[in-house]
Amino acid sequence: MTSSRTAAHSPYMEYAKLYSAAKYNLATSGVMSYPLAELPVRLEDLEINGPTVYGYAPLQERLAKLNGVKEENVVAAYGTSMANHLAMAGTFDSGDEVLIEEPTYELLTSALAFLGAKIKRFPRPYESGFAIDPADVKRVITPNTKLIVITNLHNPSSVLTSDAVLREVGEIAAKHGARVLVDEVYLEALGDKRPKPAIHLGENFLVTSSLTKAFGLSGVRCGWILAEPKLAHRIWRMNDLFAATPSHPADRISVIALDNLSRVAERAHRILDENHRALNELLASRNEIDFVNPGVGTTVFPKLRSGSVEAFDRFLREKYETAIVPGKFFEMPQHFRIGLGGDTAMTREGLKRLATALAEFRP
Repeated sequence: MTSSRTAAHSPYMEYAKLYSAAKYNLATSGVMSYPLAELPVRLEDLEINGPTVYGYAPLQERLAKLNGVKEENVVAAYGTSMANHLAMAGTFDSGDEVLIEEPTYELLTSALAFLGAKIKRFPRPYESGFAIDPADVKRVITPNTKLIVITNLHNPSSVLTSDAVLREVGEIAAKHGARVLVDEVYLEALGDKRPKPAIHLGENFLVTSSLTKAFGLSGVRCGWILAEPKLAHRIWRMNDLFAATPSHPADRISVIALDNLSRVAERAHRILDENHRALNELLASRNEIDFVNPGVGTTVFPKLRSGSVEAFDRFLREKYETAIVPGKFFEMPQHFRIGLGGDTAMTREGLKRLATALAEFRP
């Protein structure tokens, strides 16, 4: 007999890896890959093995500086997904109650289910611009709640949650002895306008992020958790069960990337600015869709006014060689997600084809 744990998987990740590719790919959620040749990496800078115990000291130092925290607050991890897994596993036990926004990224709810959480939801309604209302959190939280999970920027809509709202949620959580986990991997796309990581809002906050989505550095798997020192210590020891020894060459490349992050970020901002302009030119006035347009971030999440999104997805792929992500992977099947981090010429053409397909599609 197969248990729920041994049958665990992520429907979205399976879709993303096996079925999302297209000539005009609007299904990716991060900035296009940054070329290794554009980083000052020399072969002599790399080693197969190195002095990594609980963190590679040069990487810990740079991650702490990037986030304005002490090194004892930083746990390095393989990307944001592993960071989220470790952060969640370190903050509740199987059977404990966890609150998470709705809609959200499927991998978060699947990981919570795998870890045995009793999952409860609070809404981020499309009608309210996907905003969080702390009153909704207050309404569903109980003394059994151990963790509240939020994405900021919101995945899939890229809507920003203000520090004031996060602080209020943190105060509600603190009254019940709960923590707040904020996945900030898309927040990095704000560049100089990026607020301080939410860990600065209170000791019951912890943060996850990486160099993956906003910088195009997915392959180095440089992720991190920011937490108060005792929790960080616990998570480091827990990680011995999953990824006891990190990839030392990846750690070294991550250090070089962080030392040159301004140039990496500058490229990313040029790509996102150009693609947001194309989005506004080609889709803002389409009457077949409605969407919250935050003007920032790597994704938007339109609503198809009529017809099936899955049928439209097939039509778009078959006739226009263009990929989007159906909203069923984000709990809103009448929506679809558009990625804005791709090559600018490809993205503009993909958006043009999307606009034409919207005009032609007959539900």
